[in-house]
Amino acid sequence: MLSDLPPQTDPRVLIDFRTSDDAGVYRWGDGTALVQTIDFFTPIVDDPYTYGRIAAANALSDVYAMGGEPVTALAVAGFPQDELEPETIKAIFRGGYDTLRDAGVALLGGHTVRDPEVKFGYAVTGRVHPDRVWTNAGARPGDVLILTKPLGTGIVGTAIKGARAPEALVAHAVASMTMLNRTAADVLREAGDAVHACTDITGFGLAGHATEMAIASGVTLVIDAASLPAFPGVLEIAAENRSGGLGTNRLQFAPTTEAAGVPDDRLDLVYDPQTSGGLFVAVDANRAEALVDRLVAAGMPARTVGRAEAKGDFALRILWEDGRMGG
Repeated sequence: MLSDLPPQTDPRVLIDFRTSDDAGVYRWGDGTALVQTIDFFTPIVDDPYTYGRIAAANALSDVYAMGGEPVTALAVAGFPQDELEPETIKAIFRGGYDTLRDAGVALLGGHTVRDPEVKFGYAVTGRVHPDRVWTNAGARPGDVLILTKPLGTGIVGTAIKGARAPEALVAHAVASMTMLNRTAADVLREAGDAVHACTDITGFGLAGHATEMAIASGVTLVIDAASLPAFPGVLEIAAENRSGGLGTNRLQFAPTTEAAGVPDDRLDLVYDPQTSGGLFVAVDANRAEALVDRLVAAGMPARTVGRAEAKGDFALRILWEDGRMGG
């Protein structure tokens, strides 16, 4: 949709919309660069305070995915007139505020409009060294792919709306969605040039964001479906809790994905739209095992899920059984 816009001519623009990255990056004259992003969405859980926390963690994630440090935020909200109790709205804002505070991010203000459907999120500004920006365009053949959080939040969110979600599963998903990607980003930053490409897994699901990374990097990404982390019990309810977003992602990204013989529940994980998902990282193969160990030691449920190969006929290849990768 944005392809018809004229290209940027300002040399200070380091990253913009053309690479489908998580945020824009603009170089300042003082040796730093500004990172900017915005994200908001409708409620994914019933509790308003938790919804606010998830919305904040989700918006901050885009800055972490660029290798940056979030600094300030502006709230973006839409609420129906006279349909929500003031205490409900306050709880949403409080949840978001508490997560921003945990991240060391200053809330400067925001903008609220009347909307028949509740929406909430943030525009976030961060900073990063211009030479240490992570993009989705740097994956190299031979890289190992790491995912730092389990998949399945879209399936769980659909089950919540239909009152079909087991409490334990909801608790696992909420804990993951409210977990900041700050710790994972800190560990990865310490690895320096071992990190070649990074993105976070959100609305396009693993399939969409991995496809964007593959195309931007000029490689094929190979995913071991059996290695994909999932919330306990989410595969068992996937078939009856496929969201509209999951179907849209499948339609959009299946033509560039090879996935012969992969079970339906595993494919559901691949296409499932995520909220506040993990970081998806392409790293030097010689340092991948140590990085995963450090991420796990820091409290992130990270694991290796695939590799990058020379560009082939598909942007994304999903392997299962006979085609499984070792490890």
